Amino acid sequence: MACRHWGRMAVAALALTVIAGCAQTELIVHAAKRINKAAEGNQANSKGNYKIGQPYQIESVWYYPAVDYDYQESGIASWYGTKFHGRKTANGEIYDMNDLTAAHRTLPLPSYVRVTNLDNGRALTLRINDRGPFARGRILDASRRAAQLLGFERQGTARVRVTILAEESRTLAARLQGKTELATIGTPIKVGRLPQPDVRVESLPPLKGASVAPKSEVNGTPVVKPTAPPQSRVEQLKPALGKVSYGAATSTNIFVQAGAFAKFHNADIVRAKLSGVGPIKVLQVLIGGRDLFQVRVGPLANIEDADQILNQVVGQGYSDARIIVD
Repeated sequence: MACRHWGRMAVAALALTVIAGCAQTELIVHAAKRINKAAEGNQANSKGNYKIGQPYQIESVWYYPAVDYDYQESGIASWYGTKFHGRKTANGEIYDMNDLTAAHRTLPLPSYVRVTNLDNGRALTLRINDRGPFARGRILDASRRAAQLLGFERQGTARVRVTILAEESRTLAARLQGKTELATIGTPIKVGRLPQPDVRVESLPPLKGASVAPKSEVNGTPVVKPTAPPQSRVEQLKPALGKVSYGAATSTNIFVQAGAFAKFHNADIVRAKLSGVGPIKVLQVLIGGRDLFQVRVGPLANIEDADQILNQVVGQGYSDARIIVD
């Protein structure tokens, strides 16, 4: 009897141990699920959002973010890496210096641009996902990997031309805003997921004297090849990142532009004031249907000289001065 009693107690103890073990296992599983959900949430947040942003000021210079699908500019690019690696970008993404991304002061985040290194002819598509650069005289801050592929990591800077990829950037913006259609430029008609008409297949008798091509049949039934559903326009335009194209280097000159003025008299005053800085001239240009007079110092020998002249011009009170590559 005693043996039976102790046997029952042993079985009961074993059952409680199994139940406890199951409960502990279930607790671990639930905890793991919570951790995974939290990780997924963080990963989702790291993807960032579509953002344009409000005007902002850095060192007395105002910048005005805007949608500009006609954007093209030549200037000096730099790159940024380890110090910012793993930090959030301006639109909430996580910066990875090994990705093909870049920072721009005003373009929508994110958007696609084609960057050409004018010094060696290399060109690469980059994704703008951050604000910057905030050093004077720079128009783009590329990731370290982008600088490597474009061939200016060691030098630190390069003369570049930056052109927005309009259609690809529109598509990216639409996708991030949850849209599945894009309006065709210049028309109110939308293309993308338009309703498709029903297609019926009907065999008609051949015309007299006409030969009939053999049919593809399965068990006597004509085979009709299904057509793939039309791809949404939002999904169609995806640029090929990481593909470097190689062209010829472009001969360029570097200037520091103090400003552009509607009246020659005002431009001439600035020219006289800055005459001791370096070789300076006034250029008349037509921009947006308006005659403007640009005051430029140069051409200058290299980027280092341009940086020095830029600091001098800014020091004379022309905070909007910038480096021009022409």
